[in-house]
Amino acid sequence: MPHDSTSSRRPGQAVFRRGMYVLWVAIRTEPLVFLVAVAGAGLHAAFSVGSASVMGGITDRVVLPAFEHGSTTAAALLAAGGLLLGVGLAKAVGLAFRRLFAGLMQFRMQARFRRSVARTYLRLPLSWHHRHATGQLLSNANADVEESWRPLAPLPMVIGSIAMLAIAAAAMVITDPVLALIGFVVFPVLALANVVFQRRVSPVATRAQALRAHVSEVAHESFDGALVVKSLGREDTETERFTEAAHRLRDAQIHVGRMRAVFDPVMENLPNFGILAVLLVGMWRLSTGAITPGDLVQVAYLFTLLTLPIRSFGWILGDLPRTVVAWNRVQAVLTAQGTMPYGDRRVPEGRGGLRLTAEGIGFSYEDGYTGGGRDLSDTEHTAAGHSTVLHDVGLDIAPGRTVALVGPTGAGKSTLTTVLMRLVDPDTGTVRLDGVDVRELAKGEIARAAALVPQSAFVFEDTVRGNITLGAGIDDAEVWAALRLACADSFVAALPEGLDTPLGERGTSLSGGQRQRLALARAVVRKPRLLILDDATSAVDPQVEAQILAGLRETDLAATVIVVAYRRATIELADEVVYLERGTVSDRGTHAELLERSPGYQRLVTAYERAAAERAARLEPGEGGPEPHGLRPSRPAAAGGAAQDTDQTRETVR
Repeated sequence: MPHDSTSSRRPGQAVFRRGMYVLWVAIRTEPLVFLVAVAGAGLHAAFSVGSASVMGGITDRVVLPAFEHGSTTAAALLAAGGLLLGVGLAKAVGLAFRRLFAGLMQFRMQARFRRSVARTYLRLPLSWHHRHATGQLLSNANADVEESWRPLAPLPMVIGSIAMLAIAAAAMVITDPVLALIGFVVFPVLALANVVFQRRVSPVATRAQALRAHVSEVAHESFDGALVVKSLGREDTETERFTEAAHRLRDAQIHVGRMRAVFDPVMENLPNFGILAVLLVGMWRLSTGAITPGDLVQVAYLFTLLTLPIRSFGWILGDLPRTVVAWNRVQAVLTAQGTMPYGDRRVPEGRGGLRLTAEGIGFSYEDGYTGGGRDLSDTEHTAAGHSTVLHDVGLDIAPGRTVALVGPTGAGKSTLTTVLMRLVDPDTGTVRLDGVDVRELAKGEIARAAALVPQSAFVFEDTVRGNITLGAGIDDAEVWAALRLACADSFVAALPEGLDTPLGERGTSLSGGQRQRLALARAVVRKPRLLILDDATSAVDPQVEAQILAGLRETDLAATVIVVAYRRATIELADEVVYLERGTVSDRGTHAELLERSPGYQRLVTAYERAAAERAARLEPGEGGPEPHGLRPSRPAAAGGAAQDTDQTRETVR
């Protein structure tokens, strides 16, 4: 929001104006529902005020004559009871319509904006998500959306209350102007109390809403990192971290609560003081004969009726600061820039692999993001606050070829895969599929022709079939063919319900290798012409990995395959090796050629063998000893479906 000098001088007024704008957005969006709710509120207000006249009339015509004569008639009692019953039923109908449609309006707006936030998350490119914590995004879509529309529930009541106040004010003035004037003194005092409250609570509410997002971020990290926390015995540390964040939120919420604890009683009790003043002055005027007992009852009852409407103003005004803060946070998402533009071209039709060409690729992350946890110690840090990960990268991969991307940690391999799949656009350079610039392709074309299997194999809380098809219309025969290609058919067949077996949240019942093979099957079932594997078989036995890569070669599709590889066994299966170092292509060729001419490549791929040889040289014949730190051979294969999985360390020096 642009800076407003007036707003900075009068924050209470700025919050009020902004809050009224938020409410207007809801009214403009759901006009029919709002009108029905207001009609119900108006009906309830009209008959509530009318009940005061009924009470005054009953006092003068039924109650006082009964005291004077010592008796009354059945007709008078029935008439009084009928009037009260009719008024009560009309109020009940109005109340029901007001509450039902006010709630409907609130929930519709919350659902509409949750969907809008979710669609915006999907629209924004991956580079935008790199800059925002997941917990913050969850808070925007949930807590912030709810807070934005919290005042909608009492809003129709407030509108009805305005009508009630107008009718009641007119009725009081007609009945007795002096008593009405005494009662009206309450309203300027209420306005002053609101201004003071808005000015004091707005900054505190802003901090509390930000802390809610921070608590969500910490909790999300704890859930995602549960395995790390448990395995390293850091439960106490993580608990303390969450406790500290939760306590800061608690303190901020208590601060807001204390302010409301002062404001709400003021809003509730000021009308009561008005009633007391009216009764005191009214008794004096009654003693002088200026008014009748019925007039005093009517005016006093009208002020009693106004207590709840005035309280409803307090509810609205008390919620406005948090509503404005939440609205601004939601709008920051909905107005976020960074939409990835698309063209209208299609990937050229054909069978077999795609030709992939990349020219002059350069890419930088903003400082503070490390590319998914990767070490960027070898990247260049620019003065503009960016970390350059790739610069002047060029590739030309022929259709149907299998190419291994090799390089030390931080060389930019994973970043390059996201650029090639156009999950992010490069800062410089061009990526082409069969000669077509990927930026000219229509939306969905890359996903139709290419697939990426990332480092982390994500498994949804769904069945095996659901995880493979992701809702696409793919028959079981194709699913089983993809599972066979990924060497996952044996363990899936052994599951209790086969393809219909629920896998649980994040597939925790599966081993790492099983999850990787499901992720691979998910990609190949779509028959991509370009398949990119970002270290996607690291938890799979080398023999199984060899079978998978061989299967990809022998399939009728014969896709172009790019493998981010660490293990020598994997590298040797590739037709060509591209060696990346410090964000650029240092060399390329066959494995044997690079071993001869590239010292960096040679050191990288022979690191394990050299470490084992040095260890053997240090030991006496027949003497045992520990494995070199961080380097150990793979464990024996386990039985069952996970028999081919392994936890072996990548054969590289990080």
